Amino acid sequence: MSAESWSDQENDVIVAVYFQMLKDDLACRPYNKAMNNRSLQQCLGRSKGSIEFKNCNISAALVGFGLPYINGYQPRFNFQMSLAEAVSRWLAKNPLFEASNAVTVPSNFADAPTLFLGVPPTMQNSPPRTELAQIEAIARRFDVAGRDERNRTLGKAGEERVFHHERAQLQSIGRRDLAAKVRWVSQEDGDGAGYDIASFAPDGSPRLIEVKTTNGWERTPFYISRNELEVANVRKHEWSLVRLFDFSREVRAFELRPPLEAHVSLMATQYQATFN
Repeated sequence: MSAESWSDQENDVIVAVYFQMLKDDLACRPYNKAMNNRSLQQCLGRSKGSIEFKNCNISAALVGFGLPYINGYQPRFNFQMSLAEAVSRWLAKNPLFEASNAVTVPSNFADAPTLFLGVPPTMQNSPPRTELAQIEAIARRFDVAGRDERNRTLGKAGEERVFHHERAQLQSIGRRDLAAKVRWVSQEDGDGAGYDIASFAPDGSPRLIEVKTTNGWERTPFYISRNELEVANVRKHEWSLVRLFDFSREVRAFELRPPLEAHVSLMATQYQATFN
C-alpha cells in the first residue's frame, strides 16, 4: 500500500470516528479532536497530518452529500470516490442519524426570529465554487435529493419554520388579520396541493409557498414533483419556492420564483410505465 492510498477498511474507521465527532459537534457536546487523532494514529499507522487532511476530505464529501460538517475541518476536495462510498456505507448502517435531533433542530419555531431571505446562488455575483463538479457527482451518484425528500422529519421541520416565519412577518407589519389566516396546508390537508404554506403578501394577495429543506449547502439538489411544477406555472404570480439550507446549525434561506428553469436544471428521474 502506498503512503497516499487508503483502503476501504481505513476509510470506514476514520469516517466512523468523524461522524461521532460530528454528532457531538451538532449537539454542542465537548469532544477531543487531538485524542481521536492519536487513537487513529495507533489504529491505522497513519501520521497526524495525514489523518487531519483525511478529516478535511470527509468534510468535503459531506458537502456533496448535503450534510453539515465539522467547521474545524474545512473541506478539502479532489479526494477519491472511495471516501464518498465509505460515507454512504456509514449512512446506510446508521439510518437514524439524519432523523435525529442532532441534524434537524428541535421543533420550537413559534418564537424563532423571522428568516432573512438571501440572494439565490444563481443570482449572486460570485461564481460557484471550483469544486462544484465533484460535489454534483456525489449528489447524483448517491441520490442526495431523494434522501432529503424521504427525510420526513427534516421536511416537516422546514415547513414549520416557514409557517411561523410567515405569521411573524405579517404580524410585524401590523397585519395580524392576515397572520391568523396563514395555513400549513400540507399538514392540515395533506400533500397534493402543489405547495406547503398558504400565506399572504402585505396587500392581502395570496402567497403559495413550497418549502424545500436540506442540512447541506445552498446548492444541494432537491426533488420537485410534476404537480408542484404545474401549480408554479399556472399560479406563477402567487407561487414561490423557499429553500432552507444549513438547517441543523443556523438556518439560512432564499426564495425562487417561476419560471424555475431560470435558476435550476430540471431532469426527469423516473417514468410512469403503462401496459401496451
